[in-house]
Parts: sequence; structure tokens; C-alpha cells
Amino acid sequence: MPAGSPLQKRLSEALAQIRAADLYRLRRVIDGGHGVQLRVNGRDCLNFCSNDYLGLASDPRVAEAARAALAQGTGSGASALVCGYNREHQRLEEELADFLGAPRVLLFSSGWAANLGVLRGLLGRDDHLLADELNHASLIDGGRLSAAQYMRVAHADAAAFEAELSRLGAQATGLKLLVSDSVFSMDGDLAPLAALQRLAQRHGAALMVDDAHGFGVLGEQGRGSFEALGLPLPDIYVATAGKALGSSGAFVAGSQDLIEYLVQRARSWVFSTAPPPAIAAATRCALGIIRSEPERRAQLGANIRRLREGAQQLGIVLGDSQTAIQPLILGEAARTLAVSAALFERGYWVAGIRPPTVPKNSSRLRITLSATHTAAQIDGLLEALAAALKSG
Repeated sequence: MPAGSPLQKRLSEALAQIRAADLYRLRRVIDGGHGVQLRVNGRDCLNFCSNDYLGLASDPRVAEAARAALAQGTGSGASALVCGYNREHQRLEEELADFLGAPRVLLFSSGWAANLGVLRGLLGRDDHLLADELNHASLIDGGRLSAAQYMRVAHADAAAFEAELSRLGAQATGLKLLVSDSVFSMDGDLAPLAALQRLAQRHGAALMVDDAHGFGVLGEQGRGSFEALGLPLPDIYVATAGKALGSSGAFVAGSQDLIEYLVQRARSWVFSTAPPPAIAAATRCALGIIRSEPERRAQLGANIRRLREGAQQLGIVLGDSQTAIQPLILGEAARTLAVSAALFERGYWVAGIRPPTVPKNSSRLRITLSATHTAAQIDGLLEALAAALKSG
């Protein structure tokens, strides 16, 4: 790129503005597996910012399942509709459907691809999308790309959803679709799922929920947010394999017709190379562990309680979350960076989350817990956090 070109000028100015606002982002390099204990940028630390809620990302059984499947090859070679649909993909879809009690499941390469594929494939100009304002970026972008009339609704406010539905009235043409995360990724709070289901039924609407941070973790069997609340699955259920399952990819669960429609019209599925069969094999293994080892969820719950009780004793005010996502809102981006850096110097990696990921003036430490954290590690984090807050 020539120096002084219009593109170079735009990029340089934009990067300078990002740095000046303390919003510049950097990658850190991890050597080896992604577990609680990491080697990051050449130094050892304890990981408190991963979504690996059950510790399966570094479980040797999951790795061995992938390794065995790799003996047959690496990539899938094409999209699923061409020649990329492997027996491992089919088995995983069938086992996920059985686990959830859903008619069918369709695998996607990522949660982003799943949400974009559903929303863009399903919605058109005559349709109405009512979405929680703090939904994941993939739901936001999918809604914007769908051509539907997009309505942002106040966060976790069932009354606000009802007001929008009432305003549309029975005369509204097209499909009315309510869309929400279940567990919100930056706050750890829960959507009013029972109320949203009632509203959808009352107003002739459909409900789509992304349960990325609930699947595998919540509910007696780990089936997610809807099991935890004693509710049937929504019309469109999305979850990921990259969090509690410790693997990669995502899936959509729903009716026979929904899955068949997505096979025909979800562009992010139709035109994407199918995930490697070894990833599906690893995910199948992880699903089996979730089904057979409920003690992992019990330990995660104990770790959440220990962190929250310890924080309260130290006067550290965490967000109102009972999930593995425990935010500590600090407000200013600069202070958030300083506290995160101070923790890293003490051997604890806690991500500092800043705009545009979260709203302006709500920068935070996003503390996440795993079933494989020990009591001593959690206590050590709390001690380091108290010291870092005083100095930062």
C-alpha cells in the first residue's frame, strides 16, 4: 500500500483514535493447551477469562476422540451439500437432538454462522424482528442483514417486548420473531425466557434463543437454560460447541421443517465448507462427558458461590449474575486496562472488556469460572483482585 494513499491515511487515523481512547486490542499467544493453567506470552498464569466452563477444552478424552478421527483425514473437503457431510457430523447431529429432545439439529461452523444463517435465511422485508438490545453481535448483524423491520427492545424487559408486539398488532404482515440470548455474555444475567415464550404464543410470534452460555452448564442434565426453567425448547434454539463442550462450531435445533428450510436457504451453511470430522468426533465425546459427569456442573456451581461470597466479604461488588460469567464493572476503559494488567502481573488473566463490546462507560473485568478451578485458585484471584483495585 503506497504511503500517503487514501486507504493508508484512513487506517492510520482510525488506529490512532482507537489507541487514544484506550480501546486498542492486542492478542496474546498461548503455548500448549487451553485450560485453567496457561503459558501466555512466555509466562505462566491462571486463566479466568475462558468460556471453557466445564474444563473440556483440555480434557485428554476429547483430544483422543479427535486424534482417532484424524486417522481418517483432516478437512471435510467441501460444503455439506456437495461432499462434506461425514458420518461424524450425522452422528453428532443425532446425539445432540436426542440430548435436547428436539426433532432435528443442524451443525454450523460457528455460532456467528448459525445466527446469521437463520436470521438472513428466514426473514424478509415483510417480517418483524424484535431483539434484546444487548444480544450478541451475531444476532444483531444477522438481524440487520435480514431485511426485516428491526426493533431493538430494552434489555431483558418482557414488558418492552409486549409493548412492541401490541404496537404491531394483529394486522402486521409477515412473521414476528422475538430474538434473545439466554445468558448474556458480558453480564451473565438471564433473559425472561418464560415471559418471552408466553408473549410469542399470545401474539402469534415465533421465538429464537441463543443458549451459547447456558447449554451444557444449566439444568439438571446440562440441557441448558430451558431445562433449568422447566420450559419447552423455543421454535429456534441455537447453541455452541465452543464453550461448555470445549470444542468448536455450533448448531440449530428445531422442527423437521425448520432444519430442512435451513438446509435449503441458510447461506452461511450452504456455502461453507463443512467442519472437520475430527471436530465433530471431539464434540460427541464432550457431549458424552456432559451426560455422564454431572459433578462437573455441581463443581462449577460451587466455584461460582465461592467467588461471589469471597468478593462480598472483601467489598468487591460484582454484577447480578448467578452464572459462570461474573462481571466487575469499572466504568473507564483506562482503569479497566490498568486493573487487568495488574492482575496479569500477579499471574491471573482476567480480560478487560471495553466498548464497543459493552456500552460506553461500562468497561469491566469479565471474570469467568470453570469447574476445574480449585478453591485455592479462586481465593488467590480474590486476593490479587483486591490488591489490584486498590493500586489501580
